Amino acid sequence: MVIWNHAILHLSVQVASPVPTLDKVSVDLMVVLGTTTMPIHQVMRLSRGAIIELDATEADEVKILANTLPIASGVVLVDRNRIAVEVKQMLPKLPGAR
Repeated sequence: MVIWNHAILHLSVQVASPVPTLDKVSVDLMVVLGTTTMPIHQVMRLSRGAIIELDATEADEVKILANTLPIASGVVLVDRNRIAVEVKQMLPKLPGAR
């Protein structure tokens, strides 16, 4: 079986910081909408227009990851043809994280 994280949005973010050295730090943000599991033979047959069902609904919260570490949860907002994610909850920092 293959775990297929199909609905992942990748963002590269640079945040303005009062500390000049942090201005050049890049963080890879991912927004995970849902996941699914499918056999490898189905993955190999995927083509343009294929529909992959996820284990989520449009009302479910999304997971927000920074450099693959979960940092928050939120909801997807759609305004005309623009998509955004509203942060609803910041997750507690992991032990040993800075």
